[in-house]
Amino acid sequence: MFNVAYEDGTMTSNRRVANELLDQSFGDDLLDLARTAIQEQDNDIAQLSKQRRAKVKTLTKA
Repeated sequence: MFNVAYEDGTMTSNRRVANELLDQSFGDDLLDLARTAIQEQDNDIAQLSKQRRAKVKTLTKA
């Protein structure tokens, strides 16, 4: 789970990311993998709600 701060000042806590999306076997950084997964989640939500989310500013492991 991850806490996310967005560029517009909003925050979300305990965002879940599936373990299979956090595979570090190719040397990728855990937070980079989580950021990509969360941005994809936000894009999916934005398509359904027709409201764009601000860009991720910071990401920390919860």
